[in-house]
Amino acid sequence: MSDQHYYSERVRRKGQYMLISDVVRGVTVEFEVVPGLFSYEGVDEGTKLLLEHAEIPSSGTVLDVGCGYGVIGITLAKLNPSLKVYMVDINKEAVRLAERNVVRNKLSKENIVILHGNLYEPVKNIVFDAIYSNPPFAAGSQVVEKIIVEAPQHLKKDGALQIVARKGAEKVENLMRKTFGNVEVKASKKGYKVLLSRKLDL
Repeated sequence: MSDQHYYSERVRRKGQYMLISDVVRGVTVEFEVVPGLFSYEGVDEGTKLLLEHAEIPSSGTVLDVGCGYGVIGITLAKLNPSLKVYMVDINKEAVRLAERNVVRNKLSKENIVILHGNLYEPVKNIVFDAIYSNPPFAAGSQVVEKIIVEAPQHLKKDGALQIVARKGAEKVENLMRKTFGNVEVKASKKGYKVLLSRKLDL
């Protein structure tokens, strides 16, 4: 099955739940997945690299855009329980699994909000201290570009967009530099790059 199908709104999959787990920055995370979802056989290498090198605010509100079954948002919430974490995905099955995985990881639902919708649309009136994404390159470059170009209007001053990229990493890096006026390579491994751009101007 093509990855492309995952990034559409109406996807219905049949299959048994599977359980995967990993350790990120000393914290154990567990996720229920179903075959067909992105990275269902284990936490994606790029996502893990992003989390291992992410700047995490000491407090405030953060966004996991294109959250899938919840790896980034849930891990951030476990690493810093004082954060308010928003998670958004266009795929209803992913959102349902992310909700189940919040419970599985014994996190407070008061601190995590999971929303179904396209990119920033469900959180259009919220500004964040940080936005994180492993962008869905399989959905096309326009989706990835939208995540980057629209990020500044959803960030507080000094807030950061943090992205991991492999396919098209150089293009992503250049677009982040053009959009924010700055970009930093936080980590590079096996072709993946963790990139951070900061909103410096009001």
